[in-house]
Amino acid sequence: MPEAHAFSIPMRTRFRGITVREGMLLRGAAGWGEFSPFLEYDDVVAAPWLAAALEAAEVGWPEPLRASVPVNVTVPAVGPEAAHATVLRGGCRTAKVKVAEPGQTLADDEARLEAVRDALGPDGKVRVDANGGWTVEEAVTAIGRLDRAAGGLEYVEQPCASVEDLAAVRRRVDVPIAADESIRRAEDPYRVRDLEAADVAVLKVQPLGGVRACLRIAEDIGLPVVVSSALETSVGIAAGVALAAALPELGHACGLATVQLLTGDVVAHPLLPVDGALPVTRPDVDPALLAEHAAADDRAAHWQARLAAIRQDHPL
Repeated sequence: MPEAHAFSIPMRTRFRGITVREGMLLRGAAGWGEFSPFLEYDDVVAAPWLAAALEAAEVGWPEPLRASVPVNVTVPAVGPEAAHATVLRGGCRTAKVKVAEPGQTLADDEARLEAVRDALGPDGKVRVDANGGWTVEEAVTAIGRLDRAAGGLEYVEQPCASVEDLAAVRRRVDVPIAADESIRRAEDPYRVRDLEAADVAVLKVQPLGGVRACLRIAEDIGLPVVVSSALETSVGIAAGVALAAALPELGHACGLATVQLLTGDVVAHPLLPVDGALPVTRPDVDPALLAEHAAADDRAAHWQARLAAIRQDHPL
C-alpha cells in the first residue's frame, strides 16, 4: 500500500454544502494519487475513489493526445457581484454556474446568470448545474427562465435526480441536457444512453474508478464528454486533466478549474487556468505545503480508518 497523508484545506466559500475539503494523498511508484470521497459517502460509494487514487499512485495514466485542456470557471451559488468577480479570474471563456441551491430562489439564480453573462460578454458560453435539485415541472420552468437570463445556455447539468426525469425534461426543452450524478452515482451509467436522457456525459475520475475506467465509459456511452472535478487538490485535478488529455475528442471546456475554490494547495504550482486552459502536467507534492495542510490528529485517524475499511471490504 502506498504511503498515505491526510489533508484538510478550507474552502473560499461554501460549496456543495461544505467549508473544508478533506481527503488523503497516496504516494506510490508512479507518483501521487488523491483519495477524497465526500464524508457522507459510504464505503461502497467510496471504493471507486480509492481505485482511482491507486491507479494514479501505482500505475500511472495513458499518454496524452493534447498539451492543454480548455476549462470552465466554476461559479458557486453566490451573489451577482461575487459571481462577476469569479468569472473574471483565470481568463475562461466558459462559466459553469451553480443553481437550485437550497434556500435560494429562481430569481437569485437569474441575477447570478445575468452577472456572469455581463462578465463573459456575448461570445462566452454559460452552463448551469442544478445537482438534481428540480422536479420535471420545476426544471422545465427554470430552464426557460435561466436560458433567457444567461442570454443562451450551452447546457443544463443534472436538472433532476433520476435518469427517467432527465429524459422527460430533455423531451420538453430546447437546451441540451448533461448527466453527471446519473452516470457517476448510478448502478448502470449506460441508462443515460439507453433512455436518451442526455446530450452530454459528465465524467469524474475519482467517482468512476480512474482514468482508464472513464475512457471505457466515454467510448461505450456514445456521447460528447465533459471531464469535471470532484473538488480536489491539484493532485486530483491532474487525474482529470490526464483523462481529458487522453480522450480522442474533446469538444467542450472541462470543469477542472476548481482549485481556486480552495484557500490553499499541496503543490507549489497549482493547476490554475491561464487563458482559459490547464496544462497537461503532473505537479509534485511540496512537503512543506503537505505539512501545512495536514489534517488534525482526529481527522487523520478518521481517514486512516476509512482507508483500511475500504481496503478490507472492497479489495481492489
